[in-house]
Amino acid sequence: MTRRLADVAKKVGVSEATVSRVLNGKPGVSEATRASVLTALDVLGYERPTQLRGERARLVGLVLPELQNPIFPAFAEVMGGALAQQGLTPVLCTQTAGGVSEADYVELLLQHHVSGVVFAGGLYAQADARHDHYRLLADRNLPVVLINATIGGLGFPQVCCDDAIAVQQAWRHLVSLGHERIGLVLGPHDHVPSSRKLAAAWEAAGRSGPELRDEYVEHTMFSQAGGQAAVGRLLDRGVTGVICASDVLALGVIRGVRRRGLDVPGDVSVVGYDDSAFMNCADPPLTTVRQPIEAMGRAAVQLLTSQIAGKVVTGDELLFEPELVVRGSTAPAR
Repeated sequence: MTRRLADVAKKVGVSEATVSRVLNGKPGVSEATRASVLTALDVLGYERPTQLRGERARLVGLVLPELQNPIFPAFAEVMGGALAQQGLTPVLCTQTAGGVSEADYVELLLQHHVSGVVFAGGLYAQADARHDHYRLLADRNLPVVLINATIGGLGFPQVCCDDAIAVQQAWRHLVSLGHERIGLVLGPHDHVPSSRKLAAAWEAAGRSGPELRDEYVEHTMFSQAGGQAAVGRLLDRGVTGVICASDVLALGVIRGVRRRGLDVPGDVSVVGYDDSAFMNCADPPLTTVRQPIEAMGRAAVQLLTSQIAGKVVTGDELLFEPELVVRGSTAPAR
């Protein structure tokens, strides 16, 4: 008990007596200090006194599928800063192969009485995955925001980059460069944003050729290895321009093209998606479709804090328009 008081007092910058008054429910402590003490208690992993367990902590879970793709740390940085401005503490939950699952993280966050959860990429983006832990959050009426996908029937608000506009921008760019055989490297078949991108590509091809064929579409895992393997099959079919569902996939595609002894962009043009960190430093600098990370992250936090404050937030999808950034990985078709 003494160590708990000392640790929390040091974390918050108050006396142990103040911490004791908060934990024992005694008056004489401001609401701001009280909230800070409870947050520190949660952050340090100490169990709350029984009479305080029903209250939600000033903690917010940020659940990400990985940190290797630079887009997810970028989202975490924006949202973490926006949450801190609201007096909330982000708890970063990142999945690893063979490690803690998304459902396990949800259980852990519920045990810590978090005020809400933001998911940026995850099982909700896979139509065929188990979604039981999301239903658990809905049943608890816990504020939740999803980024770049949705789950039908649960009413969670969503902040999404417009996949259709992203593909239209990339498609028009490659067509303007004279490419007549344009391929797509997308995520798994049940990945919702990839399905949206594919539908948009079919629509774009229908409006303004060239023709899109089934054999020009490859589904793979979101990794450089996946991109490299996928482009090998597309090259066998004569594709000269490739639109990718992520920058990581695009980097794999570039590596795969070079393994064939071909040049980017001399022989094959490549367009990524995200404009994640250092894509302007790639070799060649990557042409990509930029997600407005700053605006999307702040909007997600605003939707979450509105729910925490008890305001009614509809489960509509808030769409943000991406921007094509032309660099050195695309050029006129030969």
